[in-house]
Amino acid sequence: MIDQSALSPPSSRPPSHRAADAVVRQLEARIAAGDLADGAPLPPERDLIETFGVSRTVVREAVATLASRGLVESRPRFRPVVRRPGYDAALAAADGVVGHLLAQSGGVKNLYDTRIFLEASLVRQAARQALKDDIEALKRALDANEAAIPDSAAFYRTDVAFHAVLYDIPKNPVFPAIHKAFTAWLAPHWVKMPRSPERNRVNFLRHSDIYHAIRDRDPDAAEAALNAHLNAAWEYVRGTF
Repeated sequence: MIDQSALSPPSSRPPSHRAADAVVRQLEARIAAGDLADGAPLPPERDLIETFGVSRTVVREAVATLASRGLVESRPRFRPVVRRPGYDAALAAADGVVGHLLAQSGGVKNLYDTRIFLEASLVRQAARQALKDDIEALKRALDANEAAIPDSAAFYRTDVAFHAVLYDIPKNPVFPAIHKAFTAWLAPHWVKMPRSPERNRVNFLRHSDIYHAIRDRDPDAAEAALNAHLNAAWEYVRGTF
């Protein structure tokens, strides 16, 4: 019987890349199994070289690949830190690509429209299904938002926190990860937004409309309030983008 593998063309990848792929697979398996704990540093580079019998170049390429997949966090002059597979890591791994997309014409608006579409669904679900604890969490976030009106930096943080509650209510771990990603991707653009206590109060009042519609179990009013809020916010700042 003919060995079909013998008929396959040899890999076009250089040997160093194939060696790095093997190291990546083994380290991925150890991270997934918990042998390399979340938050712990990777073994020292010299230990990885000895363990896998490869060069420093191969180890560094493998670590770079793990970082691109969100499985380790690399910082200059520090050993890479393990990040267990999760939705946060998966979305963080897309940072570089998303950054390029946002730089394209209409890129920020496309992402912002996606946020509106998702949050409109979230507030509708919250109006129908939010528990008492969820309503209370949203009220605490709203109160903090109101207290921060005079301080625009604090108001921005409480604004993000108010919307974060909406992503927490379904108890689906994907949604909070998406919220963190939206916040991280839009933050470099959002910080350019003109801010003032007067504008903060307008946004607080729109948050209040969303809260009251959810509390009153009115999905249509909740969606209308959310759309009014985010669409008005875009019109206010779109010149920045």
